[in-house]
Amino acid sequence: MSGHRPLHFDPIQRAAQLWRERWGDDAPYAAMASATSVMRAQQLLLAELDGALAPFRLTFARYEALVLLTFSSVDGLPMSKVGERLMIHPTSATNIVQRLVAQGLVERVPNPRDGRGALARITAEGREVMERATRALHDIEFGMGALDASEHAELFGLLHTLRVGRGDFVESD
Repeated sequence: MSGHRPLHFDPIQRAAQLWRERWGDDAPYAAMASATSVMRAQQLLLAELDGALAPFRLTFARYEALVLLTFSSVDGLPMSKVGERLMIHPTSATNIVQRLVAQGLVERVPNPRDGRGALARITAEGREVMERATRALHDIEFGMGALDASEHAELFGLLHTLRVGRGDFVESD
């Protein structure tokens, strides 16, 4: 991060210690530290990912939409499906698609199954930009290069458990 000087201690670890001292051993100080660490990691990752995508005039959110449209097995997705698959509010999905349309990376086409609706469909230029942007993210290992393969698996497993517990999705057998 620009202008950021690393501290010589972990302020989240210190906060957990103070939390425990203030509210006792039964207080959820470890949960507070975990939640705060996840939020801080998200800030750090998003800054790095958005920085890597800036040369392509993309944010990570717009990049995710391009990837979704690239991976779609049908020729375009309704806005409701874009929002559902990206797990964002429909208004946010519409805003992301509008920005990609303005850049010429996505086009809105009439939905043949719904005369009132539109589909978002990636353009040839959008596919090319998505491929170059993906290479840039591969080069920085999505900001996660400090972890080895087993740590990635462990972290994913822990966050997967948290997401299931919060009802983010339903696991199928």
